Amino acid sequence: MSTQKATFGAGCFWQVEELFRTVPGVISATSGYLGGNKENPTYRDVCNDDTGHAEVVEVEYDPSVVSYDTLLDLFWNNHNPTTLNRQGPDIGTQYRSAIFFYSPEQEIMARASKAKMDASGKFKKPIVTEITPASTFWKAEDYHQKYLFKRGMTHCHV
Repeated sequence: MSTQKATFGAGCFWQVEELFRTVPGVISATSGYLGGNKENPTYRDVCNDDTGHAEVVEVEYDPSVVSYDTLLDLFWNNHNPTTLNRQGPDIGTQYRSAIFFYSPEQEIMARASKAKMDASGKFKKPIVTEITPASTFWKAEDYHQKYLFKRGMTHCHV
């Protein structure tokens, strides 16, 4: 089986991880940090909002079962991509809406899906989601992994 990666930032990673973790074809969904300037950041580092990292979920998936487009649709439809550096009560650059791509094809697909979503009229404000190349993914501390699942909160909506 050949797998691919997709990484999304859509606010607090706990809910985003739970959303993707249960999708058929997703092998793993891992909470972590990406897009910043500090090696091996901790949750405390990222929450101080001075490392440049976003809270993200790295999704490893089987493209023969679930498409990147399907993952993009889940991303767009489960958070507010029009609020800059904020999702609900969570405020800071670490909560920004972001798609980190791993190939030119993913970049093209992400930009096309953003344009399509912007043109759809679903959102009253312009989409502010950043689309940038993936850099080093830093796995979050173990207590963040499957956080909602471990607490029996598997029916949460982002």
